[in-house]
Amino acid sequence: MNDEKDLHEKIKEKILEEQKELGLWKQIKEDFTVPKLNDPALDSSFELFFNYPGVWAIINHRIANKLYNKGWIKLARALVGISSLFTKTDIHPAATIGRRVFIDHAIGVVIGATAIIEDDVLIYQGVTLGGVSLDKGKRHPTIRANSVIGSGAKVLGNITIGKNGKIGANSVVICDVPKNSTAVGVPAKVIKRDDKNGRLNHSDLPDINKEMFEYLLKRVALLEHAVKDHDGIDLANEDHDLECIYKKFISAMNSIEK
Repeated sequence: MNDEKDLHEKIKEKILEEQKELGLWKQIKEDFTVPKLNDPALDSSFELFFNYPGVWAIINHRIANKLYNKGWIKLARALVGISSLFTKTDIHPAATIGRRVFIDHAIGVVIGATAIIEDDVLIYQGVTLGGVSLDKGKRHPTIRANSVIGSGAKVLGNITIGKNGKIGANSVVICDVPKNSTAVGVPAKVIKRDDKNGRLNHSDLPDINKEMFEYLLKRVALLEHAVKDHDGIDLANEDHDLECIYKKFISAMNSIEK
């Protein structure tokens, strides 16, 4: 546990040291360039001022975090409160956020006080980096560099998403995710490991619920046929109705496949 705590502290110290060397205004200037790398819908720099609340949420946090770390806690909290009204995000001023972090669309994003986000992380709308404990100390996630957190995902507790980690949309993550891995589901399970190829492809994630339902339906069908063969019970009419329902269900599931 101490080693893990030391790792989080080292990551935080490294981010803060880089921020100090770079300077606040250079950071803000860099933040304005990030959407060009992550959003193909951006047509002009003019749009950054009116259509990218995620950029403003990060910039406002940069200022609030600087004030918070200098002891101006009430002023920092006030700035974050005003920012949340306009950007519809809630980022605690104590949260540590590295360089070139991009929050796409941003609406509904919540980032807790002890969260740590390394460089080049992409976060989609509706994401929560939250806590599951009321204890003091580190209680929010650490997101390592080059990770992608899909829309609506909830990453909860003092856990770590490893470098190049990918979290599927609407997943609930309560355990560590290794580096170069993809996790999906509720609760999230790692479905890909040592995958270093590109960004998270939301259209290439397995439907775990569909696979489980299909297995259960086939298993029930086998059991019914076994009972009928063993006891000689005539379930012809019921079998026909159930088979129709089963085929409709499978057809509906297959219709959403890519």
